[in-house]
Amino acid sequence: MDRAQTKVVETQVADNHVTTPHGGQDWRQCEEFIEDFSVTTNGLGTPQCGLDAARNAVRRLLLSDLSLNPLAASATAGIQEDFSVTTNGLGTPQCGLDAARNAVGGISHYPPANFEPHLSHLAEFLWPHDHEKNHDLLQLGNGASELIDLVIRSCAGPPGKWRPGATLVQYEEYKRSAEAAGFSRTHAGDQDSSLLCLVNPTNPTGDYMTIDKLKDYLESTCKAGTAVIVDESMQPWVGPEWRQDSLLMQRQWVQSMSIEKDIHVFVMHSWTKIWSCTGIRLGSVIAPTSEHIAKLKSKQVPWSVNNIALEFLSAVVKDREYLEQTWELTPTWRKNIVAELNKYFPQWKCLGEPFLSWVWIDSGDAEVAERAVMACKRAGCPIRWGKPGYNLPTYIRIAVRDEETTEFLVDALKEEFLGSVRRNRAV
Repeated sequence: MDRAQTKVVETQVADNHVTTPHGGQDWRQCEEFIEDFSVTTNGLGTPQCGLDAARNAVRRLLLSDLSLNPLAASATAGIQEDFSVTTNGLGTPQCGLDAARNAVGGISHYPPANFEPHLSHLAEFLWPHDHEKNHDLLQLGNGASELIDLVIRSCAGPPGKWRPGATLVQYEEYKRSAEAAGFSRTHAGDQDSSLLCLVNPTNPTGDYMTIDKLKDYLESTCKAGTAVIVDESMQPWVGPEWRQDSLLMQRQWVQSMSIEKDIHVFVMHSWTKIWSCTGIRLGSVIAPTSEHIAKLKSKQVPWSVNNIALEFLSAVVKDREYLEQTWELTPTWRKNIVAELNKYFPQWKCLGEPFLSWVWIDSGDAEVAERAVMACKRAGCPIRWGKPGYNLPTYIRIAVRDEETTEFLVDALKEEFLGSVRRNRAV
């Protein structure tokens, strides 16, 4: 390793009492690494059987394809495809799978305490032209779930009232984290709340506010002292200009809101949907100011993102072709499934923006929705019912997949409701 590369991957050993110093960090700074004597791991090294099992498991761990997951597959008969999750229909990027497999060989080492150089790679992806300016406001976490909980507990002030965005329903993890931290839920229009958790684009309803509408909403409905989390996990599906219609490019406005108006806007991302890697936990948060990110880091447990996820991240952020295929194919696939559902079930209302990786559907009848869920599960194509969590029993959510795979789903629904004979297909 040359000196220039050593500087790039340098990791912290101590961080001014924000994080605790540990062994296992200095080996990355060695020009000729031989052995890490700073850790108390077994001198025999990692068992070969464990390395082999981990490498074999990488594909199963990363993909949402339940045919590769024996635990999930046991819940259905002859699993074909999981339509209950809103992951990318392209599947996991091959470069990410390769990087994750290769990373297994390094599991005898601790992850870098400051996530470098992987954090920098994500910053370069988010801000291609000025990542240095925003890098220090960014932090990785063990999925968005860890960071949602962390922001609410460390940066949202004393527990009070929290409110969701002004949509029918939204992703429920914010409810769990807010109420676990002592906040009580109020309605979306309650401007006296001290915590706002808003998902845009909204999962599952498919509602979307452009950046100007979003900024106007936050400025007009938040009082001084409010902490705001805007979840933009589904924003990359907007298309090639997704950054421009995002809070990513509004850093000066975010800082001004924090300093001048005492309204503190955090931007949350889960990366497991766009890169179809729900088996690893990978998320990030962008804080409004350096003070907020320091407070957040001081409460975060060390090494919450493992080496496999970090190497995966560094690979996929460079895969431009994968995103271009996503922007080209997802709207086409979505248009196909909506057309099929409209053709055979015209009474169902298909909702959501055309660029999204799922369709939110109001069947108009709770019994119909439940039958659809059970029929799809029997056919090996599970979908998401709106009753659990959202308390909307007439609704279902169906993930966008390619035309051939979608035929499995449509055939199951036709068999259930129209008496059609479902075709047998080999997976």
